[in-house]
Order: sequence, then C-alpha cells, then structure tokens
Amino acid sequence: MTVTPAPLDEPAGPHILFVEDDAVIRDTVRIALQRYGFTVSTAADGLTGLELFRSARPDLLLLDLMLPELDGIGLCRRIREFSLAPILMVTARGDDLDVICGLEAGADDYVVKPCESAVLVARIRSLLRRASFASPLGEPARGEPVRDESPADIRPVLTFGDLTIDTSGMEVRRAGELVALTPTELRLLLAFAESPGVVLERRTLLRKVWDHAWDGDTRVVDLHVKRLRAKIDAERIETVRGFGYKLRR
Repeated sequence: MTVTPAPLDEPAGPHILFVEDDAVIRDTVRIALQRYGFTVSTAADGLTGLELFRSARPDLLLLDLMLPELDGIGLCRRIREFSLAPILMVTARGDDLDVICGLEAGADDYVVKPCESAVLVARIRSLLRRASFASPLGEPARGEPVRDESPADIRPVLTFGDLTIDTSGMEVRRAGELVALTPTELRLLLAFAESPGVVLERRTLLRKVWDHAWDGDTRVVDLHVKRLRAKIDAERIETVRGFGYKLRR
C-alpha cells in the first residue's frame, strides 16, 4: 500500500470498517483513508470485525480475506444475513478462487494488493455513490448525499412478468414480495431495465454499474448477475453467448 498525499482539513466523512490481521497494513491503510477524510475503525480478526460492524454500522466494510477466528468469506456471509452495506474485499495477486468465493459470498467489488491509496479510495467512493444512489428499501443510505441518477425516460413502475421495479421508491418486488437487493444489484437491475430486450456487454455494465472505465474484471459482472438471478428469477436475465446479457421483456 502506497500512501498518496491528500488534504488534511476535510470534514470527517463516511465511516469505513477495515478488517485486516497485519498490523502494518492495517495502520497504513487507516492513515491513508483518514487523510482522504474518511472515519476509520479497524479490527484484527473476523469475529471482532463482526461485532464492530453490528455495533458501529459503518457505511462500508473493507476486509482482507485471510483473517483469523473468522475468515473474510465467512465474515462476508454473516454480514449479508442482516446488512446490505457495501463490501470491498482485498485479495492477494493471482488468488482467483478467493475473488470468486468473495463475490459469491456477497462482496460488491475487490482490489488486489498492493495498490495505490488513490485507487483504493476511488473504489470506495464508487461503492459509496452506489449506496447513496438509493437504498433497496427506498431509504437514503448513509454517507454521501442521495443523487437522482435514474434515467428520465424510465416510468416510475416497470413490470416484467411477476417482477415490478419502483424506480422512484427504489423497491423491487417479485410476486408482490419485497426483494432485498444490495445497491450494486439494484443498479445492475436498473441498467437492464433501461433497455429491456437489448443485449448489454459486460464492459458496458462495468462502466454503468461499477464506474470502471478501465479494462476491469468481467467476472465481477458475471457473479453479480448470478446473484441477481437467484433473487428475481433465473430466466428473467438471459445470457447471450459471446456478447453479454439482456433482460427479457
């Protein structure tokens, strides 16, 4: 982790919980994030991280996957049982299986260490923008102010079979039952709902949903589509081999 200079006089910003067992990395990242205006709490193991998350309710969880007591995958799963807060995981270079397992467990995105603090902060801010975009239950998320980014030409309520999307209240229901989507899953569904029946390439979805203008990892898209399908109906989003995905009309 390389610390990049940033303003020190910014007001306290969103609360980040960083769970990392390496004391040097933990302190280095904490100092770097504080220099960018974030409020940072830390934990050295998964169980302590879980307790802190329950009590402090941070705006975002940043966690390493290799943790004592309760590893990052297990921590991610436990938190997803009661919270939809953004989760950004930190992985070692080349640990592809960890990336897949972490995303399937409920993480929203990942960074590979070592990384520049500016890159880490960009990913955190991207996730916080997604969370502040709207809560899946229609309530503003904590952190940055809520911004209305929904397309102007989308109707307030969209219907696709037994699936309804309230784009003003940010609620998704399936057969009348409320579907709990993370902010990332909600933005992914809205991206499809903008253009039903139109094939969206993975790189297009990376730009629209994850704010990744660079040549990002399309597995992030695939695994979130998989999670979204499990919640709204596996047949609702169709795979177009060699191209991407589309929402059935």
